[in-house]
Amino acid sequence: MASQRLILGSGLAILLVISAASIGLDVKSRSEIESADRTLSILKRISDTRPLPRGVESAARAYALTGDPSFADEFREQSKALTSAFDSLIAAVKAAPEETQLLAEAKTQVDHGIALGAELIRLRSAGDTAGAAALISAGESRALMDKVGAELERLVTEERRLLAVRTEQSKTYGRLLLAIDLAGVALILLLATVLTLTTRRSRRVLQDSLTATQATNLSLEAKVAERTKDLAAALEELRRSTAVMETTFRSMAEAVLVIDTSGTVLLANPAASKMLRYKPGMTVQLLRALSNVFQSDGVTTMKVEDMPSAKALRGEEFDGLEFIARPVRGAPQIHLVVSGRPLRDGEGQITGAALVYHDITASRETEHKLQQSQKLDAIGKLTGGVAHDFNNMLTIITGTTETLVESLRGQPTLARTAELIDRAAERCRELIQHLLAFARRQPLEPRTVDINGTVQDIAKLLRPTLGEQIEINSVLAPDVANAHIDPSQLANSLLNMAINARDAMPEGGKLLFETSNIVLDEAYATANPDVAPGRYVLLAVSDTGTGMSQAVQDKVFDPFFTTKEVGKGSGLGMSMVYGFVKQSGGHIKIYSEQGHGTTIKLYLQPARGQIAVEPSALAPVPRGSETILIVEDDALVRNYVTTQLASLGYKTIAAPDSRAALALVDKGETFDLLFTDVIMPGGMNGRQLADEVAKRRPGMKVLYTSGYTENAIVHHGRLDAGVLLLAKPYRKSQLARMIQQALTE
Repeated sequence: MASQRLILGSGLAILLVISAASIGLDVKSRSEIESADRTLSILKRISDTRPLPRGVESAARAYALTGDPSFADEFREQSKALTSAFDSLIAAVKAAPEETQLLAEAKTQVDHGIALGAELIRLRSAGDTAGAAALISAGESRALMDKVGAELERLVTEERRLLAVRTEQSKTYGRLLLAIDLAGVALILLLATVLTLTTRRSRRVLQDSLTATQATNLSLEAKVAERTKDLAAALEELRRSTAVMETTFRSMAEAVLVIDTSGTVLLANPAASKMLRYKPGMTVQLLRALSNVFQSDGVTTMKVEDMPSAKALRGEEFDGLEFIARPVRGAPQIHLVVSGRPLRDGEGQITGAALVYHDITASRETEHKLQQSQKLDAIGKLTGGVAHDFNNMLTIITGTTETLVESLRGQPTLARTAELIDRAAERCRELIQHLLAFARRQPLEPRTVDINGTVQDIAKLLRPTLGEQIEINSVLAPDVANAHIDPSQLANSLLNMAINARDAMPEGGKLLFETSNIVLDEAYATANPDVAPGRYVLLAVSDTGTGMSQAVQDKVFDPFFTTKEVGKGSGLGMSMVYGFVKQSGGHIKIYSEQGHGTTIKLYLQPARGQIAVEPSALAPVPRGSETILIVEDDALVRNYVTTQLASLGYKTIAAPDSRAALALVDKGETFDLLFTDVIMPGGMNGRQLADEVAKRRPGMKVLYTSGYTENAIVHHGRLDAGVLLLAKPYRKSQLARMIQQALTE
């Protein structure tokens, strides 16, 4: 009896150790998940901070060059935003001394760069243009901001490395936790068996003592009293052990099921009710009927023989078996990982199985969002590069066909052919603009826009377009804020979404536009790493159409993805909307259920000023006689531009790259306007060339051109104030107007 109590006491101690280890590993696993989420948040903050140093430097230099007070205001706003962003980053990484030191050093450089910009503005305001020019030529402010950018890139690399390490540690803790929990269940069952055998043995001994002879009655009573005392002690030990085991079992975060060979559940903890929707009396067969079970890919149906209970009852021992359970109704899907062990009797025969389930839904959703964001970013970079190269070729095609159409007026047959080529080239140009919109590299012209007024105007235009079978309604908040957005791109986005809604309602239906003011909090931003918390203008477009499956929703923003028949859609509509909203500093979210319809929500940045007035149409531009320096690395485009400008009366000087252009400047060539491409080989882009020319010839006028532009010209897709950009491809008339505008400003 004493040895049995020793076994029970030892088992209880081991069980307490297992419980403590399980709780500790669970805390560590959750801590790693929180650390991964915090790392994602830091990466988002760094992404938002990257363009700010260049914006501070550009605003100060623009004020020094132009004296426009709006640049001084922009400098102060950008400086405040940059300082706030660095303070926020330093607070976010305060637990990491090396990263804190790195950011503190970068912050010192930022403060110095801001001070240099303030000094530049002070000199220009005081009329000391020579001092301002000298400070610009020194280039110290730009060098500082470039160094800050490099430090931020180092921090991004380190945070990504930490994210990978923490993710792997979280998975390791999860596997260890499952193994420990399973060992605890096995020990509980073993202790229960030992205690049951002990109780039975004590009862047999007591019965033997009671049947002894009357002659030994006194001795028997003494022995009975002793045995009764031992039995009471054993029962008390059993009660205490059972209480500890039950408390441990009920407090486990993992769901535990112990079943017999028929699938009847013999033992289940409260977590099984919450996680698996188990109710007393249910079998594993009934539990299985509540959900459709798929393998970890979420597509392949899991066969009955591959189910965890079936594998364990066949004698298999396994860990880390992943599957997805989609309830037939009433609850979202759940991603589970399960470990299983068969239970055997003294002869080695299988009598049941123990199964431990761990819910990994949250971690898998975080991984999916990160992968989706990385995929769209990679596709955006690819499409942006392709569009850039294609625009160079398309510039020549559109300009040449325009000339052909004009020269073939007297030959109707050939003129019609040339017009067909011209229309095809125009369609190609629109396609490239859609690709640039998705890649977030189209030049935007944001203004303060009345969202309600824009929606009402679009709704009027849509009624004849969508047809009488589509009922269009609007629920517009009267106090909704104005948005800072490109109005033409917003109109195109609403038109794309409305046409998609119409196609999803072939038998007719309802289309609803809604507007309101909304605040996205930290919790929402944590669940959506690409969102910054704050105030937004919500514009929602809803339909009562067929809806979309989850598989379609995962691909809806991919370029050229479409569910329409061949010839009825390019697959670029929603990718354009996505790129436009992201480029404008907003957020887009799709909610859809098959058979019920779809709602697309656009979260737009609120505006600060008054509603902007649409500019009137530009008048035809006269010809000119000035000299233009053309810098273009593509020979075909360079020859085309030279020919077109010569036909407009201008004199031209051409250079294939920035270094050749600077050589012409140093040689003393005279010209009135620098017309340069933005992206060029040779280590110096168009913006850097313009800066070098300005040092040699202050006040020189510049016109930029590009298929798409990077931060040297366009910050987050917005044109720098005072910078003129002619987007490729362009026609002769567009070239003439922009050249005249650049010369006269």
